[in-house]
Amino acid sequence: MLETVEESIQWIHSRLPFGMRPGLERVEALLALVDHPEKKVPMIHIAGTNGKGSTVSYLKNMLQEMGLKVGSFTSPYIETFNERIMINQTVITDEALIALVDKYKHLVEQMDQDEKLVGITEFELLTVMGFDYFTEQAVDVAIIEVGLGGLLDSTNVITPILTGITTIGMDHTDILGDTMEAIAFQKAGILKEGIPLVTGNIGEDALAVIKEQAQKKQVPITQLQQDYTVTYQRPAENWGEIFDFSNEFGKIKQLRTPLLGAHQVENAGLAIALFYAYCQQQNIPVQHKWIRDGLAKTTWPARMERVSEQPLIILDGAHNDHAITRLVDNMQREFKGRKILILFSALETKDISSMLKQLTELPKSHVLLTTFDNPRAIRLAKNYEAINPKKLSVASLWQVGFSELLEQVTEDDVILITGSLYFVSEVRQYLLKLKGEDE
Repeated sequence: MLETVEESIQWIHSRLPFGMRPGLERVEALLALVDHPEKKVPMIHIAGTNGKGSTVSYLKNMLQEMGLKVGSFTSPYIETFNERIMINQTVITDEALIALVDKYKHLVEQMDQDEKLVGITEFELLTVMGFDYFTEQAVDVAIIEVGLGGLLDSTNVITPILTGITTIGMDHTDILGDTMEAIAFQKAGILKEGIPLVTGNIGEDALAVIKEQAQKKQVPITQLQQDYTVTYQRPAENWGEIFDFSNEFGKIKQLRTPLLGAHQVENAGLAIALFYAYCQQQNIPVQHKWIRDGLAKTTWPARMERVSEQPLIILDGAHNDHAITRLVDNMQREFKGRKILILFSALETKDISSMLKQLTELPKSHVLLTTFDNPRAIRLAKNYEAINPKKLSVASLWQVGFSELLEQVTEDDVILITGSLYFVSEVRQYLLKLKGEDE
């Protein structure tokens, strides 16, 4: 038996070399060995290019306000590995994680002897462990975030009670396809016969694909701006956004999300629509207080997160082209006229040129491109500076780049740290440690 959580996490990480392997056969085989825990808990399945994590967080908090015990399975983690598997606001304990690894280690080794099942990946293993934990802890409902795509994602072994698709954008094109329609088809793979779907802000072409798949499976759709609406009102005092929500049951005015950005209003709206759908299924009258309080208590690290007020430092894990577009819109609206100093890094697999082009087009911005400690991190040898030599420069170490920004920043400027969530998480840990030392 592995005795420490560090050893247990190290063993889970030992499955990383198997990479991402779309397909359900390994997950289904492992679930069969542990008597199918995924069939013993009601689940809500959330897919989409961006916005999944905050939607999960909003919905989880509203369900908690009802007094429910709510599991959540999300990725990647920002602060601790354990946060990928949570119940309410509590991450899986080290002891529970050690016990799960002890339970699954020999089962995985057994599967590795079968040439058809060899090489279960880290994410596939964590998916099964999450389902097992939620069953063992007898949660009332679990919210499951898709890892990649939908159709062949390891979470797609469940038959949920509700599904949600947040957004469709160009990401993971090497796996999911290089058109919006192809990606939408993969995301729509989570649809199950007759199980209701709620959709967010999705373009017409992608939505048409989702609707076609929904029709084939007789899936009722609750659609943004058709079956429910969110109306942006204004920025909230101090931080966040104010908006109105309406659907067939009426209108709720002056809702507040503590998360900054117009897209967070859309994510919150999707979560509210899912919350209504859940309450309808359970024959529970919706109390607006559950919605207001659930939203107000929502936090989501590294998504337009303010980690310092003087100087103003914002972290945002805008890790693909679609997310960068939304980030640029948010920065223009929220910080109009202010100089924005940007520290950016990403994974080599992303469309880095397009992301940098968008960031340099922000008025009064300067982008410092850097790299970080990840085998898939950007290689700085490429001549990215040529995209915009006046507004883009390179720092070989992000720590040096960040120090440069601190030397340049004035009280009216904003420092924005963005790109890969792995990068933003690394910087975040460093900044919070510094902040702790200062205090």
